[in-house]
Amino acid sequence: MRTCVIFNPAAKGQRAERFSRCLDAIAAECVLKKTSAPGEAKKLATEAVRDGFETIIAAGGDGTLNEVLNGLGDAPDGFARARLGILPLGTVNVFARELGMPTHPDAAWPVLQRARESRIDLGCIEHRSAGATRQDYFAQLAGAGLDARAIELVNWPLKKKVGPIAYVVAGLKALFERQAEITVTAGGKAFMGQLVLIGNGRLYGGPFKIFPEADLRDGLLEVCVFPHASWWTLFRCGLPLLLRQKLPEAAVVRLQAETLILSASTPTPFEVDGEMGGYLPAKVSVKKNALRVLVPG
Repeated sequence: MRTCVIFNPAAKGQRAERFSRCLDAIAAECVLKKTSAPGEAKKLATEAVRDGFETIIAAGGDGTLNEVLNGLGDAPDGFARARLGILPLGTVNVFARELGMPTHPDAAWPVLQRARESRIDLGCIEHRSAGATRQDYFAQLAGAGLDARAIELVNWPLKKKVGPIAYVVAGLKALFERQAEITVTAGGKAFMGQLVLIGNGRLYGGPFKIFPEADLRDGLLEVCVFPHASWWTLFRCGLPLLLRQKLPEAAVVRLQAETLILSASTPTPFEVDGEMGGYLPAKVSVKKNALRVLVPG
């Protein structure tokens, strides 16, 4: 199959350096397209589908992954015409971990060469932006409230220097703000919370199994509603997450849904795959087995 690798040369750290040393070998086997600005990976992915590439590999972090994913979505029948591969070069690489991909590119590239195709569910958020209805896709997770606000507040030069710690700093800043009240409507029932996390896969923020019952192929989204997003919530949930990589179940309300509506009375951000997506209200749904991905063979 014709393969295109979309590479974010701005990615920093040892992973990106190792990948850069592999560029000549990779370029001999497939077409390599480098991004030059934020958002360009999306455009390059759409062009790659239109140019007939059947395998499109996102070489970067979760942000590059999400751009490529949405680029596939922008192409007519893009998810049917092309399959997605991951070369993890980013800070957290949640989706690569979920798929069982090695998190070092020199190990991941041989795995991709021997990989098999699998179909998984695809998350979708429909919302209004600039006066028009827009759809954003996510492979792994989405969230609204505190975590999205933290992403909105991230100092990106600091992130390049210290990695995940930049998210911690931004999250602490967000905790000092007044938290929005979010209404989650699903299956005819309404739930209230100040933080809502939505999982297609099990993992969030790295190795943390926030959605332990999630299945990428069951046609359902796992929803985790935190009634309060406060310093007490951080204390109550932080230690179990660090020690056991799981949440204390008494701190959250869980539900499963094919479709849900998120709304809030004040401007409240949401995120997709760790990237700022927009503002509520939004409709979240899942397209069963709509995404073709490469997984270890």
